[in-house]
Amino acid sequence: MNKLTLRIFTILFLISALVGVGMVQAGSMNHRTADGKLKVLYHIDSPDIKVAKYAMALINKHIEAEGGPDKIDLVVVVHGPALHLFDKEVADPGLVKKLKMAIDKGAQPEMCQVSMKLFKKPLDALVPGFKPTEHPVAVKRIADLQEQGYLYIKP
Repeated sequence: MNKLTLRIFTILFLISALVGVGMVQAGSMNHRTADGKLKVLYHIDSPDIKVAKYAMALINKHIEAEGGPDKIDLVVVVHGPALHLFDKEVADPGLVKKLKMAIDKGAQPEMCQVSMKLFKKPLDALVPGFKPTEHPVAVKRIADLQEQGYLYIKP
């Protein structure tokens, strides 16, 4: 291999490496909103009250750790058997308190539309603060949020 060929290969390698670094950096930036908030998704589907309380504690701590509600865009998607934990007639008061704290700090809880239909629990039967998922199927909503750059956390 002559010197000219070696230089060409070296230049092409450096260009492709720089392009690759640029793509990685551009990809990592999509975890932020236009105004700089970190985009985070918490997924809750377990019927275990301990898991749900732990998730709410993590959510509250995460908001604080990021520097407050103006630094994080946090969505909580709940579905499946976890729905029963948020039934306002039987919900654990400690869980309700932690959820309210998270909502007051800007968390956006969503309940799966299919789960509400399946378990015959309309939105008004749940503790206050939930809205229906933007897509009827929670796992589709979760995939959409991940595609939009939301970091996925499942306690």
